[in-house]
Amino acid sequence: MKVEQLYTGCLAEAAYYVESNGEAVIIDPLRETKPYVERAEADGAQIKYVLETHFHADFVSGHLDLAKVTGAQIVFGPTAKPNYEAHIAADGEVLKVGKVTIEVLHTPGHTLESTTYLLRDENGKPYAVFTGDTLFIGDVGRPDLAVKSDLSREDLAGHLFDSLRNKIMTLPDEVIVYPGHGAGSACGKKMAKETESTIGQQKQFNYALRADMTREEFVLEVTTGLVDPPQYFPKNAVMNRMGYDSFESVLQRGVVARSTVEFDQLANQAEALILDVRHESEFVKGFIPNSISVGLDGQFASWIGTLITDLKQPILLVTPEGREEETVTRLSRVGYDNCLGYLNGGIEAWKKAGNEVDSIETIDAEAFAVRQQETAVLDVRRKSEFDAEHVVGAQNLPLDFINKLMDEVERDRTYLVHCAGGYRSVIAISILKARGFDKLINVAGGYNAIKASGKVAVTQYQEQITEL
Repeated sequence: MKVEQLYTGCLAEAAYYVESNGEAVIIDPLRETKPYVERAEADGAQIKYVLETHFHADFVSGHLDLAKVTGAQIVFGPTAKPNYEAHIAADGEVLKVGKVTIEVLHTPGHTLESTTYLLRDENGKPYAVFTGDTLFIGDVGRPDLAVKSDLSREDLAGHLFDSLRNKIMTLPDEVIVYPGHGAGSACGKKMAKETESTIGQQKQFNYALRADMTREEFVLEVTTGLVDPPQYFPKNAVMNRMGYDSFESVLQRGVVARSTVEFDQLANQAEALILDVRHESEFVKGFIPNSISVGLDGQFASWIGTLITDLKQPILLVTPEGREEETVTRLSRVGYDNCLGYLNGGIEAWKKAGNEVDSIETIDAEAFAVRQQETAVLDVRRKSEFDAEHVVGAQNLPLDFINKLMDEVERDRTYLVHCAGGYRSVIAISILKARGFDKLINVAGGYNAIKASGKVAVTQYQEQITEL
């Protein structure tokens, strides 16, 4: 028996590969099929099942394409109603895979169809449980992401309490817990950085599995402090339930080299968004006017899903050389399938053609310390980060909500813009510049560099508590 976690940091998402005696199972796969097919081929195994723990909201799963390519059967738990052929397993149903078995445990709460899969070894002993978004390491799934549910978040939280107590916490302490996500995912709120644990460890350290916790306490705890989920979550959940274009067709449409003339024409004719995925330090030096920066080397997919409100938005790409297919792939993972191609030769080709180039003024922490005394400061970190500590007098405009809060920025005022390390501030400035704000100065290194300089007054939460 082999069990492998296939973790994707950009989405903080975990898919799983289980193999026994020439048969394999893939649990919660990403959009592209190649990694899973090649993994099974390396073992000489046939993928028998594609198991889905629920209709995912934070990414588009690859179950449809993977089943088509391999002939595997798609499996959902009880109450799931997909708009395509799939096996809807009964609670307690046992699936045989080689010499091992996988038991279906219906664990509603995160969503109504949420299901956990219990892997038993060749001797029938419980070995590992794949919990999807029901149980995370240090956390549980948020109960407010179900699509088209008549139940309130409190109702779903109650179901989650029962699922955890009656189906998961009753398992032996040594059973390995393999969750669907790790820290950084918006599907929970207190996830640990670890991506696996055991039932015993979780009963000891997970706040939501406290032995003396009442149902009422649990419901209050898991429903308190929830921020609005990214806008693309319900849209991805619908795609996962209703179906979507094949990944190969998305690649064929998107990985197309466009000359500077074609690129410019498409940008105008199709009203395409120009997405520049180079590192922020390269973007600020020169970019196509009105293009948006979201660097591939950051939390790319989640920021795309948060900031681009239309999944069908036509997109043209400016990418580092050799990363065109990667970019289209990562866009498709969160449902952005309408890529029209990339700029052949990149920004250098654009410049050589004599086309206009814009740039962003950037200063370091030393210059910030001088200029912030007379210039407004715009902090685009999340509210929780800002509340913990920030530059005295700074204005908070969380990047997460920039499309809603843009009116709070004055067009005729100069701002020094920073985030934690420099990634988000460039995204924010690019969005604001595309909307006509042109008095924005980026602070390289962000708050981390500002604080490290020791030359700027900051307000810290602990200090505020002490004063009170």
